[in-house]
Amino acid sequence: MVSCGGSSATTTSSGLTYRAFISNPSNLNLSGTISPALNIVDATQDILSFASVDLTGTTTSAGMMVETPIRDHTIVFSPATGSSANNQVAIVDNAKESASGSVTLPGPTESMFVAADNKTLYAAIPTAPENGLPAGAVVQIDTTAATPAITATVPIAGAHFLTQSPSGNQILVVSDTANTVSVFTPTLISQGNTVTTITGFDKPVWAIFSADGSTAYVLNCGPECGGTAASVAVLNMATMSISSTVPVPAATMGLLVGSTLYVAGTPLTSGVDCQANLCGVLTVLSTSDLTATPSTYAITDGYHDQIVMGQNGQLFIGSRTCTNLVGGGSTPGRGCLSLLNTADGFIYTAVQNGDVTAIQPIEGRSVVYVCEGGGLQIYDTNYDLGNRKALALQTTQVVITGQAIDVKLADFPNGNLITK
Repeated sequence: MVSCGGSSATTTSSGLTYRAFISNPSNLNLSGTISPALNIVDATQDILSFASVDLTGTTTSAGMMVETPIRDHTIVFSPATGSSANNQVAIVDNAKESASGSVTLPGPTESMFVAADNKTLYAAIPTAPENGLPAGAVVQIDTTAATPAITATVPIAGAHFLTQSPSGNQILVVSDTANTVSVFTPTLISQGNTVTTITGFDKPVWAIFSADGSTAYVLNCGPECGGTAASVAVLNMATMSISSTVPVPAATMGLLVGSTLYVAGTPLTSGVDCQANLCGVLTVLSTSDLTATPSTYAITDGYHDQIVMGQNGQLFIGSRTCTNLVGGGSTPGRGCLSLLNTADGFIYTAVQNGDVTAIQPIEGRSVVYVCEGGGLQIYDTNYDLGNRKALALQTTQVVITGQAIDVKLADFPNGNLITK
């Protein structure tokens, strides 16, 4: 392997320096057996490698993934499957393309990240048992230890989703069952796990920090999650209080790009056919003037938990449990993926059926990988439809045998940051 930019690189089993990992709980390996694995795709040419990261003996499945900040390790969550109740996270050495250990969690997680120190994993466990306290906790794991293990537990009732401030000095934890948002400082965990809990939310499910960390925009799911009203609650991080609340049609996932806040969700409707109509709503607000009337767009329905800005101003929005439309004749099919061309305001939907479980723009290129309906779809963000960018599959596609759950870039585009 020849390194780029004059820096050294470690030869991997796949022989690739710019890779995308695809988590696959039922990978068909070269020996003809089924096992959990990470499929490896050449992200420069969209070609599936014969090599893979075998997780047999480390975890029983393969699902959600997160990368360390310098992309030297991938953390893979293995949900409980069948009779297996061991919710685990596997730690994969990206350079070696092999698992280096695993840790059993006290319950399932839908939200985790690795801190800026490149080694400390935080995971929200809403059902974690806590003696004498309501269930729920955030666990801290040292992924670089010879025997990786949970090093601290922060009890937080119903801890479901978490995000860190831009500085990394605060971790914000959203508890939809408790209608609260909690904040703690990672460096103070050893001094007593001091947690500040803020009330006044309505089924909160996500939060986005402003670039300077002074504000967090908390998404109140409202009726879609059994609450009263969907909104964006503006949380002042200095006073730890809600400064204002902005009503929106629905809110389960959001993305802040500059001063533009994109919020997606599905309003509760009665008697509306979501095969004839899209039924979901994307709301676009300006954080510089939250009193201004927002723009809204019809998108596919379902529970939205994926929203990513792709190249060329293409905003990808994914959901699960949407209303699939099976195509026939001149009628195109439709699944859970929508796209907003932010340049002209057009909404496009993908013809593929099925839940969207991951969206990964390929840095340095104009393509986006999407795990959709258990398969991997590659979209071209440069597709031109009457001088407009639209949603279209590129000609070259990758077929995953098994089930594509999540996709993450395991390297940076220059290909020279694989660590030894």
